[in-house]
Amino acid sequence: MHALKLLAVYFLTLITFLAIDSVWLGLIAKDMYRRELGHLLAPNVRWGAALVFYVIYIAGLLILVVLPHKGSPLLTVAALGALFGLVAYATYDLTNLATLTRWPLSVTLADLTWGAFITGATAAAGRGYARWLLT
Repeated sequence: MHALKLLAVYFLTLITFLAIDSVWLGLIAKDMYRRELGHLLAPNVRWGAALVFYVIYIAGLLILVVLPHKGSPLLTVAALGALFGLVAYATYDLTNLATLTRWPLSVTLADLTWGAFITGATAAAGRGYARWLLT
């Protein structure tokens, strides 16, 4: 029974992240990415790779941030989640900025901000799911 509840926390957290990220990717930043990275974008999204990212990322967020701190104050979990997101998104964006000829600084700054925000918000939601289902 505990494993099923843990799986429910995982899927609720994943759905939360996907819902928030779809607003960012589909509405808010869509034009920025097309304008700034159009020369690098594939004609079609590789959904398999995207799915693997989301599955791994949410597992890491839960294992490293949410579950060890599910009894901590909400703001603490959100801040740790934001730090996790900043580190993860910085790994991608700063590596691209360092190694790709035409990687824009504006995309890096937007992504770092977004990564911290979405991961902090998702960690807070995940804490709520964990406290609801696992206690």
